Amino acid sequence: MTRILFAALAASATLLAVPAAAHDDIYVDGYRAPISPNNDSNKWWLDYRTDISEAKRELRSDLRRATDEEDRRDAYEEYRQEIRDAKHDYTKEMRERGYRVVSFRENRRRMARR
Repeated sequence: MTRILFAALAASATLLAVPAAAHDDIYVDGYRAPISPNNDSNKWWLDYRTDISEAKRELRSDLRRATDEEDRRDAYEEYRQEIRDAKHDYTKEMRERGYRVVSFRENRRRMARR
């Protein structure tokens, strides 16, 4: 019984660790790719921010026009889908350019140190 429990714990730990490790290990020409610049110098970051603000405006508009709970659920689902699409597009652009994306927040403090 104990062996089965330990085997199950080991297997679950392995399954959880693999995706997390794969996310950070992006190498370009033998070195670890730099973190994407999440500031106004990056035009794809600006596109991402524009997509987010547009999704928020659409959500507010859809919620104003909602007449029942189903309309509100649909509005929030559409909003979440647009956020996922924006993150996917930004991540794809940054990976094509040799950057890794670790956060979708502006890293002003990190950029100020450069």
